[in-house]
Amino acid sequence: MPLDDLAPVAPPALARTMHELVAQLVRARSTPVSTLGQSLLDLKLVDLTKLKQITLNPSEGKRGCEHVLLDAGLVTELELEHARAHILSTPEVDALNFQVEPAALEHLPWATAFKHHVLPLGINSGVLYAASPTPLKRELELQLSVLADCIVSLVWGAKAQIDRRLELENNAQSLPRTGSTSGPNSKIGIEENRPKDVHELLSEALIEMKSAGNQEQVNAVNESSSVIKLVNQMITDAYEQKASDIHVETNPGDDISRIRFRKDGDLEDYLQLPFALRAAIVSRIKIMSRLDISERRRPQDGKINFNEFSEIKPELRVAILPTHNNLEDVVMRLLASSKPIPMQQLGFSPRDDKIIKRLTERSFGLILACGPTGSGKTTTLHSLLAHINTDNRKIWTAEDPIEITQKGLRQLQVNPKIGVTFASAMRAFLRADPDVIMIGEVRDEETASVCIEASLTGHLVLSTLHTNSAAESVIRLLDLGMDPMNFGDSLIGIVAQRLVRCLCKHCSVAKVLSRDEYEALVQEYINGTALTAAEGHQRLLAASSEAWGDSSLPISMRIAVGCERCGDRGYKGRMGIYEVLENVGDMKHKIQSRAPTFEIFAEASKAGMRTLRQDAIEKVVAGLIDMKQARSIYA
Repeated sequence: MPLDDLAPVAPPALARTMHELVAQLVRARSTPVSTLGQSLLDLKLVDLTKLKQITLNPSEGKRGCEHVLLDAGLVTELELEHARAHILSTPEVDALNFQVEPAALEHLPWATAFKHHVLPLGINSGVLYAASPTPLKRELELQLSVLADCIVSLVWGAKAQIDRRLELENNAQSLPRTGSTSGPNSKIGIEENRPKDVHELLSEALIEMKSAGNQEQVNAVNESSSVIKLVNQMITDAYEQKASDIHVETNPGDDISRIRFRKDGDLEDYLQLPFALRAAIVSRIKIMSRLDISERRRPQDGKINFNEFSEIKPELRVAILPTHNNLEDVVMRLLASSKPIPMQQLGFSPRDDKIIKRLTERSFGLILACGPTGSGKTTTLHSLLAHINTDNRKIWTAEDPIEITQKGLRQLQVNPKIGVTFASAMRAFLRADPDVIMIGEVRDEETASVCIEASLTGHLVLSTLHTNSAAESVIRLLDLGMDPMNFGDSLIGIVAQRLVRCLCKHCSVAKVLSRDEYEALVQEYINGTALTAAEGHQRLLAASSEAWGDSSLPISMRIAVGCERCGDRGYKGRMGIYEVLENVGDMKHKIQSRAPTFEIFAEASKAGMRTLRQDAIEKVVAGLIDMKQARSIYA
């Protein structure tokens, strides 16, 4: 540290507003890096005479100089931190009088700032600036960036001023106190006792990982680690937010990974995951699922009984999928709905509700629920079973996995690894004196054949099929090799379905349709069917009057707006859209003669079947969904 020609230079005035702080930032770009001695003089931490009296060894470098200054008692560690910041032209603020911008507090509230001894200042160009007596601590910057969910940059502020300002602000917020103590220490005790949110846990886990030398799995097996708390909090948040799935998506290199929740059918961002934590998070989930943490090349499936780790009781179906760069993604399905949903809550129209209840009360025959993955087929079948689950019936189910349980049902978990398939389970059930049998899915010719055989021998059989419509389901089973004569005799009904998002009941607004808009809606309703415009009008009028209880009201639809109760999305919850094909009229003959799909559809429509399109539009005029959701299933 050369001492010749040193002379103190007055530092710029302390910033009191974001405008002044930004001006300091601009000046700092063209200000040369200072020396330690010059900075000590500029900040008036040491006078020149005392600085020249100390003996320095040039070979020790800057760190050696700092130790000499500290050992000589010329500066404190905090004063040295101030000088280090000044060397790099770090902006300095008047923490006691700074005009804090409200936007800064949205990212870094006073309580969080109090805990970390920083003062939030304001936001400029997407960066949140905060004052700290130790602004060069990058670990603190990273921790605050995680908590604030944005980039945080630290500037210098005097510790005494920051502590006093935080105490004043927290007193103004009227936070409760414990005992008679006052000041920052009492506030810290309050903050530490409150439940930590996921961003705080993420920050702590990141610090633990860094201190452990970035060992990938160290935090995953340490039962007291923040990684474990972070995973538990993630699952708890998903459960409380009524998410159906958790997606952990890892990215290679230093890229940020992310965690997303599927809520009401749409994926929403939950958390940005630093690359240092991605392996530990996946390893922890593997441990909870009792999977092999060393296996990264093959997909793995498991299950988590979360009641073992928390007071809440959801079960999770876990899928681990290897991706590129030796990384793995995780998808967890929350099986929180352990009880069947009452039929009146599924979303069946009154007409379809009567038909499906009548079909389920038959003593024998085959009922199929069809639709894509995640359309609620299993939920529908369990609701149908709940309707007929009485003491005088013996009901067996074979499922993969068992997601919903009911008292009185005898439920079997399919396990192909030991030879327990849907087909073998079905044959076993037939020897167990059943009245009703539910098979999770018809996947192959063998299962389809056994289901039809059982339905023809005095049993009511329910199952699911992956097809797009009720009419296509008939052709799909015939293509699997079913005998059309037996299939035509066994089938009693098919329910095709989709799930759409419901409008929020608290913020959606009504819009009365103009004549042109209504005529266009009628044309959209009858499109692809033999219905006339007059028949379409009568059906929509009936759906509207049934919903609003007044046939004189003009036809209207509701529009999504958004409010606090729905998270400003305009939608809350989901409901089913259905088409119910009943084997009546000439349908049996059509099936047995292998009629093409369009003839099956025409016959079902002639018998009164509402298509998925028609059921959706009827729910639009009933004010339950909007046209965006309706068209998502057929457009």
